[in-house]
Amino acid sequence: MKQIAIGGMTVGNDLPLLVIAGPCQLESNDHAQMIAGFLAEACQAAGAQFLFKASFDKANRTSHASMRGPGLEAGLGMLAGVKAMGISTLTDVHDPGQAREAAEVADVIQIPAFLCRQTDLLLAAGETGAAVNIKKGQFLAPWDMEQVARKVESTGNQRILLTERGSSFGYNTLVSDMRSLPIMARTGWPVIMDATHAVQEPGGNGSSSGGQRAFAPVLARAAVSLGIAGVFLETHEAPDRAPSDGATMVPLAEMPGLIRGLMDFDRLAKAAPMRA
Repeated sequence: MKQIAIGGMTVGNDLPLLVIAGPCQLESNDHAQMIAGFLAEACQAAGAQFLFKASFDKANRTSHASMRGPGLEAGLGMLAGVKAMGISTLTDVHDPGQAREAAEVADVIQIPAFLCRQTDLLLAAGETGAAVNIKKGQFLAPWDMEQVARKVESTGNQRILLTERGSSFGYNTLVSDMRSLPIMARTGWPVIMDATHAVQEPGGNGSSSGGQRAFAPVLARAAVSLGIAGVFLETHEAPDRAPSDGATMVPLAEMPGLIRGLMDFDRLAKAAPMRA
């Protein structure tokens, strides 16, 4: 089973849980640092590892009129402010030209699900030497991710995470097949469950996506009970006022209790490792 270094942490399917959490979209320096500090304290208290995530550009919004974020330069500045707090960071890239600049600040470069087979993007991310988190496309089977990971591996980069975020099920609906987690774990790479995007209703509100945030903790607990490397959760202090994906975000005030519960599942699962 492979283990990878991220900041001062070591991440693997048999190691203490990594919580990847933060707002969907960067809003301001103060906002990013407030959420990052709150989550870091909650994770430390629960015994979880923590990686702050937020996007500088949401290039795949449903409507062209939707808010996309502060952009590359301003967004990386906000992430640098979080890193100055001693907190490792993750952000996604949508274009090969963004990868190297993003990797100068972020500890993990994330490949969005819609772009997970874009070879040039995967190679550019791999060539930065940063850890690369690849979200499984809603249109892919879990065993297809082995070939996706090999594209990054071809650059000599051995720091790869694979993330489940649900599969398309009819129109405007996703379904999560928990078999995908042990199947992707057969690659040896650390596996992450994105519990908030997995309850999304893509385009479900017409000009924006909907979702069922009440089920995000349910999916998180189910996934962590299998013994995986980490869980991905978007959060905001006022989800209904968030600029994007508010319908799926866990309210920030609920995160400490959720993280404590996930760590209970994590310790139990890793006392009897996942087999499939």
